[in-house]
Amino acid sequence: MFKAGIEIHQQLNTKKLFCSCDSDLNDRVLGEFTRVLRPVQSELGEYDAAALMESMKRRTFVYQVTENSCLVEMDEEPPHDVNMEALEVAVLVSLMFNCRIVDEVHFMRKIVIDGSNTTGFQRTALIGMDGYIDTKFGRISIRSVCLEEEAARKIDEKEGIAVYRLDRLGIPLIEVTTGPDLKSPQEVKMAAQILGYALRSTKKVRRGLGSIRQDLNISTDGERVEVKGVSRLNLLEKIALYEMERQEMLSSLAEEIKRRNPDLEHIEILDVTDIFRETKSKLIRNGLQKGHRVLGIRVPGFSGLLKSDRYRFGKELAEVVKVIGIPGIFHSDELPNYGIGENEVRLLREKFSTGDNDAFIIIVAEENKGKEALLYVIQRIRKAINGVNPETRGPRDDGTTEFLRPLPGSERMYPETDVPPIRITEEMIERLKGMIPKSYEEAIRDISERYGISMQQAQQILDENREDDFSFFYSIYPDGNVIFRVLFNIIPEIEGEGLDVSSIDSGVLEKIFSALAEGRIVKEAIPYILRDFIANGRIQFDEFKPMDEDELQAIIESVVDENIGDLKSRNVEGALMGILMEKLRGRADGEMVNSILRRVLERRGVSK
Repeated sequence: MFKAGIEIHQQLNTKKLFCSCDSDLNDRVLGEFTRVLRPVQSELGEYDAAALMESMKRRTFVYQVTENSCLVEMDEEPPHDVNMEALEVAVLVSLMFNCRIVDEVHFMRKIVIDGSNTTGFQRTALIGMDGYIDTKFGRISIRSVCLEEEAARKIDEKEGIAVYRLDRLGIPLIEVTTGPDLKSPQEVKMAAQILGYALRSTKKVRRGLGSIRQDLNISTDGERVEVKGVSRLNLLEKIALYEMERQEMLSSLAEEIKRRNPDLEHIEILDVTDIFRETKSKLIRNGLQKGHRVLGIRVPGFSGLLKSDRYRFGKELAEVVKVIGIPGIFHSDELPNYGIGENEVRLLREKFSTGDNDAFIIIVAEENKGKEALLYVIQRIRKAINGVNPETRGPRDDGTTEFLRPLPGSERMYPETDVPPIRITEEMIERLKGMIPKSYEEAIRDISERYGISMQQAQQILDENREDDFSFFYSIYPDGNVIFRVLFNIIPEIEGEGLDVSSIDSGVLEKIFSALAEGRIVKEAIPYILRDFIANGRIQFDEFKPMDEDELQAIIESVVDENIGDLKSRNVEGALMGILMEKLRGRADGEMVNSILRRVLERRGVSK
C-alpha cells in the first residue's frame, strides 16, 4: 500500500541564522581554504551508516569565501546569538499548522560529512510538533516544524575534489515534516502546494530556484525511502509514481528470490583481469591502461533478475557503485554487449563456475576501491530478499530517482553545546497568533473574487507563486482572464514551439499590458508581438496597430468571396473565423471580427 510523507525546506529572507551576514547569493570569491571531513562515533560508540558510506569517497573539500561569509561559516569561531526574526517566523509557521510549540528551543548537531558544511554537522532545532492541516483529501498530520541552517552551495566536483561556496551556508531554513498520511502521488503534490503557500504567505521567504526543496518519504511495503531535494513542484507526482513502481518491483523481486532460495552467504570476489588482455571493449581497455583491475562475483540464482522485462536490479547495483566513484557494472543479463564478446562471456562463466540460474557481475576499478565497491554490492544483494532497502535517493529531471546513500540513523544527532537554550514566551506566541495569514482555500477564493477568474485559475496562480506578478499586471490592465491567458497559456504555448521565452520578463509584459490598456494593440496581437520580440529582441507595436472598421470590413468581405465556395463544413462561420484571424495577425479584436463576419454572411444568406 502506498503511503508517503513530505518534508518542505524553505529558505528565509532574513540575515543568516548564527551571524549578521546577508543571505543573498554572492559570486564574488575573496579566497578559499581546504578541509577533509571524517565520521566520528556517537556518544554510544556507534557510526552513522550514511556518514560511513560518504567517507568511502575519500574527497577533499575546497571552500570559497564570499563577502557575506565570516568566521562562523568557516568554523573558526562559535556561532553568534540565534537570529530572533528567523526564530519568530518558525514559531509563526508552527502556529499556522496548529502545532504545539516547545517551551524552550534546543539546537542539535546533525552529522553531515558530504562537505556541505564546514563543521561536519548541521545545526537544527525543533520548534513545533503534533500539528495538522485539513485538505480535501482529509487531515494531514504535521509531525514537526524545525529551524535549521542551510548548507553551502556546491559549485564543482571532479577527481575527488568538491568545491563549495559559503554564501549560502547559514541561511535560515524552515523544515516542515508531515506524517505518512498521503495515500497517492496526487495527494503528495497537493500537500506540497498547501505547505508551500503557507510558507510564502509569511512574506519572509526567499524566492527563486533552489530556495524551496521537497523531500519525499515513500513506502509501499513498510520500509521507508527518502527522495531528497526535489526543487520543482511539477516533478513531485512523477517521482512519487516512479518510486511506487520501483518499490513494487523490488517487493516482487524479493518474492522471486525467496522462491529460488539461493545461497548468498558465500560470494567470493575474483580477479578476472587476464580474460580481458585482448578485449575489444573500450570501457575495459581504458581502465586497464590506467592500471585498473577487472574484478567480479558470481551471484547464485540471480539469472534474469538483474535485467529483464520484469526486473531491473542491475540498475540498482550500478547506482550503488557510482556513488563510490565507479562508473557502473557489467552483468551477465546484458552480455555479450559493450564490446565484450561471447568468448569472454564463456570464459567468465567458467571462471565463476556459474550454473544455468546464476548471474555474474564485473567492474573495472583500482583494486582496493573495486573490492570495497563489490563488498557493498554483495551486501545490497543479500538485502534484496527483504524487498525495499531503506535509503536516501536523489531526483532526476525526468522524474526518476537514483541511489545516494543509506538512510541516516539516529546516530547522526547529538546536542549543540555552543548555542544556549532559548525560551519561547507566551507573549511571543500571542503576538504571532495575530499575524497568521489566510488559509490556502481562503487565498484561492480571494484571488478568484478579486480578479474575476475561476477558482481553478486562482489556484494555479497561487501554486505557481505568481500572485505578485498577477496583481501588478492587473493594476495596469484590469482584465484577469486576459492576464491569465498570457501568463499560463500563451507563453507556455510559445515555449512549446521550441522558442526561448526566458527573455520575456516583467518589463516586457508591463509594456504589452500598458499598450493594451491604451488601445494601441488588441489582445489578439500579444502572441505575435511576443514571437517577434523573441526573434528580433525588440517590442514592436506599430505593425500590430488595430485596423479601423472600414478596413476590417473590406478584408472580411474579400476573404468571404475567396473562400465561401470551397467551404463544405456545416460550421462555415467557424472556418472563416480561422482563416481571418490568421490573415489579420492580431490586428483586430476577435469579437469585432466575428460581429462583422456574421453581418456579411447574413446579407449573403449563408447559413452558419
